[in-house]
Amino acid sequence: MGSLQTENPEFAAAVATNTDGFATNPLDHEEFRRQGHMVVDYIADYYRDVHKYPVRSQVEPGYLRRRLPDAAPNGPEPIEAILGDITHDILPGITHWQSPNYYAYFPSSGSTAGFLGEMLSTGLNVVGFNWMSSPAATELETIVMDWLAKMLRLPEAFLFSGGGGGVLQGTTCEGLLCTLTAARDRVLKKIGREHIGKLVVYGSDQTHCALQKAAQIAGIHPENFRAVGTTRKDAFALNPASLRAAVAADVARGLVPLFLCATVGTTSSTAVDPVAGLCEVAKENNMWVHVDAAYAGGACILPEVRHVIDGVENADSFSFNAHKWFFTNLDCCCMWVKDPAALVAALSTNPEYLRNKATESKQVVDYKDWQIALSRRFRALKLWMVLRSYGVSNLRNFLRSHVAMAKHFESLVTADERFEVVVPRTFAMVCFRLLPPAQAGRETANELNRRLLEAVNSSGKAYMTHAVVDGVYMIRFAVGATLTAEHHVVESWRVIQEHASEILAHGRRGTEF
Repeated sequence: MGSLQTENPEFAAAVATNTDGFATNPLDHEEFRRQGHMVVDYIADYYRDVHKYPVRSQVEPGYLRRRLPDAAPNGPEPIEAILGDITHDILPGITHWQSPNYYAYFPSSGSTAGFLGEMLSTGLNVVGFNWMSSPAATELETIVMDWLAKMLRLPEAFLFSGGGGGVLQGTTCEGLLCTLTAARDRVLKKIGREHIGKLVVYGSDQTHCALQKAAQIAGIHPENFRAVGTTRKDAFALNPASLRAAVAADVARGLVPLFLCATVGTTSSTAVDPVAGLCEVAKENNMWVHVDAAYAGGACILPEVRHVIDGVENADSFSFNAHKWFFTNLDCCCMWVKDPAALVAALSTNPEYLRNKATESKQVVDYKDWQIALSRRFRALKLWMVLRSYGVSNLRNFLRSHVAMAKHFESLVTADERFEVVVPRTFAMVCFRLLPPAQAGRETANELNRRLLEAVNSSGKAYMTHAVVDGVYMIRFAVGATLTAEHHVVESWRVIQEHASEILAHGRRGTEF
């Protein structure tokens, strides 16, 4: 049989070009080379200049619809025009998470290795749902997850060699849902599916809202979700005695304790739940324990930090987000389980069209059975490149530099008598507030700090976010952007002080806070 062009030259010509004369092969390698160089240059220039942009986007809702046409173009447009519109129309609506003056939420620390790994993964564009679909994607993931487990000094039971194993999820939200589903099915197999209404899920009032969402999706009755209260006395960590009391009350009512999420580095204040003590309570009641270290887990490669997950050997699963504070771009949640069979039993399907000899040999991992979706990206490639490009020693140094900058910021706050550190700093985030005038009530103090935060963020010179603990509104200063240096921290503190002085001056002149 001849080629397409030989058999039907007119059809081939129509496919090759359109009426405007543009090449229409969507994957022409030379055109990719030309445009790819332009995009890499564009991104490199962006990182060179990112400090010049207002950190938080300053646009109003609906701004982009007013700028762009109301329909897609009929014909192709050149990459030069598209990049120009990114500059003029898209960048104003970007909050610059990679800015050196970004301190909001938790970091999304990127790196050259992470970005290039993502580029390679996207370029190869494999859909590695099982071993057969791309063996290297599966096998590299198992290797990288064992590397990381050893860096974190996780127990052997979490490694493939110890009967467990690791998997790259998109986010912690996905990991929580997968482990909760596995725990649910394991228990219902024993007590009967008709008793799902008896299952209870536990966290603290500081646990990420993803746990409640996962419980809802997994069919846990809304009244059976427990957000156990925490106190300032315990630095807002979940007290094992409080958990034991909550569990005992549920057992007395005929309910079945199912799942506990212990958090190492809570979103509001980076509180650290006592993993060992909580695991004791959970195991007394045959509960699945998941340790969520989404933010702080990466820092556990530091010997001086590793103690925060002591007791993890008694947990059933553990996760952290490499796309937060581990220089690997979104999305990349690293999760380990002791009992992969529990995941597979809850999440696997085996249609005829996916049957193959490798799967049936039971000698390979099919990651489709460890996650919610069927399709999956080649995330391991970027993580592998990060680990290889920087090495454990340099990764530790990067993390230590962020902790040092946070300590410096903390010292600046404590040196100014107008401010206070609200909760103890544990990692690289400082929670602080501007103190109100004498005799001012809590609401006045909270409003004062709302105004301060908005003033700083509106200036575009720094971006922070807030939390409320025990009724106190506090400002969170999370160091972790890859480009942040000490002089950025010092300058951001100067900006905070200037706005604080202005707000307090208005107050002294009788202006309401």
